[in-house]
Amino acid sequence: MENLKIVLIPQHELHSILPLVYKLNDGKLSKEVLSERLENIKKTNYQCVGAYIDDKMIGICGIWILNKFYIGKHIEADNVFIEKEYRSYGVGKLMLDWVYNYAKEIGCNSTECNCYVDNKKGIKFWENQGYVAEGYHMRNVFDRNNE
Repeated sequence: MENLKIVLIPQHELHSILPLVYKLNDGKLSKEVLSERLENIKKTNYQCVGAYIDDKMIGICGIWILNKFYIGKHIEADNVFIEKEYRSYGVGKLMLDWVYNYAKEIGCNSTECNCYVDNKKGIKFWENQGYVAEGYHMRNVFDRNNE
């Protein structure tokens, strides 16, 4: 894809991902809630990769650098979203290739992701990237009004 640039978004510019995160969540979470959550997330080891054509952000892939007993140091890809008109052009794969290279550079041995069980296109995308479902991601939300 011509003019495509994939870069790590500087921490002070992370607010620029909010319009795409809003679309990713189908507007189920208010922009205010997302903004508040981003401020809290920025206090952790969260980073985000952006895909741009010229200066227009067309895709995002959040990444968490984690260490767990069962897998060691790894990157978890999160909130992957590509604008509708740019889907099926390989942008998601190119973003993940960038993430894989970055993961190796910083000493990670693997990557993980979560995908909703009813997101058939997402599951197919992750499987096409070599991911294998090994378990369930489960949650227990204490206050459904604050989901």
